[in-house]
Amino acid sequence: MTPPDPAMGSLHGTFVSAEAMDPRPEGLRVDIPHTARMYDYFLGGKNNFPADRQAAEHVLAVFPAAGTTARANRAFLHRAVRYLASEARIDQFLDVGTGIPTSPNLHEIAQAITPAARVAYVDDDPVVLAHARALLTSSPEGRTAYIPADLHYPPSILASPDLTDTLNLDRPIALSILAVLHFFLDDARPAELVAELVDQLTPGSYLLLSHGTADLVPDAANQGADVYTKNGIPLRLRTREEIQALVPDELDIVEPGIVRLHRWRPDTDPDPIADSDVSGYGLIAYKP
Repeated sequence: MTPPDPAMGSLHGTFVSAEAMDPRPEGLRVDIPHTARMYDYFLGGKNNFPADRQAAEHVLAVFPAAGTTARANRAFLHRAVRYLASEARIDQFLDVGTGIPTSPNLHEIAQAITPAARVAYVDDDPVVLAHARALLTSSPEGRTAYIPADLHYPPSILASPDLTDTLNLDRPIALSILAVLHFFLDDARPAELVAELVDQLTPGSYLLLSHGTADLVPDAANQGADVYTKNGIPLRLRTREEIQALVPDELDIVEPGIVRLHRWRPDTDPDPIADSDVSGYGLIAYKP
């Protein structure tokens, strides 16, 4: 597979591989692929198991852009958080579907700009939980917390004492939902789930969102989605218009709008990555 982009920073660091963790987290299934561990593999990480690697390689065989898209998503996270922390002056982040930690993670980026920034991470995977508790450590001035909860049930996030102990819901928060909603089929009502979380945010807050698409390379992207589905992971790639429909109407989308992940305020102009190699959109929206 394509090696990690050095610009992404170390993806290995001091992380302990999933197979090396002993004992295994309670409830961990290693015989079936999992989205977070496949994503880790696409990024060049080692926190995955043979079932994850096999499924990921099947995806890459029919959809080679999957790895580039995953790395573009991480780079989008870095740029978006820098924008929110420096230009928008946001110092509270709620990251839903955080995935297996890679460095630098959201809190490291935010706290490099605002040391007192606070970040609450949300996920429901036991491998993510084990790594997050060990590795998502805050700066002395700030704070991080890990919330084991499921986006399918927003009250499980909003009612968590760890959330209210970490973030002040009376102040602006950046809600991050990256590369998650394409795992929510239409009958899961993803737009309503996003709206339920956004409704609890005070004016001045932001929504940070990314989502997979088949707009430019439909045949390859849909074949990749079929691999996920055949492995028990339903995947719903959406068009740009369908992704826009996931954003609550009361939010104002920040320039440059809903664009390919590598086109959102790139660090280099022009960005060397071709659009056809990035099958995902990213956006930031503001709650007035």
